[in-house]
Amino acid sequence: MNSGNKQIEANNLKVISDQLNYEALMNKKFSLYGQYCTDQQLKDLCNQSAGIHKQNFNELKTYLESHQ
Repeated sequence: MNSGNKQIEANNLKVISDQLNYEALMNKKFSLYGQYCTDQQLKDLCNQSAGIHKQNFNELKTYLESHQ
């Protein structure tokens, strides 16, 4: 592999795309679960988890954009 080539191979691009979709879905689910929770500790945990998945999504997106 050429070190000057920043493009991502198709199979790796598929993996990153799948992971982006997974992170977006998990963010959405945990946000929704947090809205349903009445226990404040559980609500906080769901919101914290949603934030982690949002951060993961943003980092993957930044990585992907840096290789275009």
